[in-house]
Amino acid sequence: RECLAIRVAPSIPASAVVRVLEWLFLTRGVPKHIRSDNGPEFVARAVCQWLEESGCQTLFINPGSPWENGYIESFIDKLRDECLNREIFRNGREAQVIVENWRQEYNNYRPHSSLDYLTPSEFARRYYERTRVTEVKQQAEKAGSLSL
Repeated sequence: RECLAIRVAPSIPASAVVRVLEWLFLTRGVPKHIRSDNGPEFVARAVCQWLEESGCQTLFINPGSPWENGYIESFIDKLRDECLNREIFRNGREAQVIVENWRQEYNNYRPHSSLDYLTPSEFARRYYERTRVTEVKQQAEKAGSLSL
């Protein structure tokens, strides 16, 4: 449920999508897959090729089936209602700053009932810590240095 990045632009070229994904993969790790709609920025050959080379599978929802990606559709509704529809942006830079501020609030200060009233950032941090502890235990067991 954490929003990892938002870029504001009339259109986003494949090269910009790849740059954002590179940064996310470096900072958060490579996911098994990315689910998206069939927007031009995600179906671009360069993006699909880069994802494949990175070891990340692309999963596209069926055209005209937003319910297949319900989490992001809900997020976009919140972004529209709470930010985009309440502001008049003078330029793209201002829009990016305001949207980024909203994203920070959404991730870091707003508890979500679906996350047991944790913020998305806190939930992600706890998940990472649990996952990391499990990985370390598994590696130690394989090495024979820890028996549980």
